[in-house]
Amino acid sequence: MSSRARAIGYGAASLALYALLFLYAEETVELARRTREGETLCFLAPIVIAFVFSYVHGAFTSSFWDAIGLKPAGKQRRR
Repeated sequence: MSSRARAIGYGAASLALYALLFLYAEETVELARRTREGETLCFLAPIVIAFVFSYVHGAFTSSFWDAIGLKPAGKQRRR
């Protein structure tokens, strides 16, 4: 798969995640409230959401830079 196709795919996934977060904002706040009230497993939901966002956004950013041809500078050799 080309880097351009990966960038488009991860970009679309990132956009979908943000749309879902917006649509389910009240439920996400409810999970945070339930965590404060002592429901121990509810604390995992925001952590999982953050990891998923981080992975998808990082993959999109990496694919985007590859698609436009920018690469990180290599380490300079010491003489």
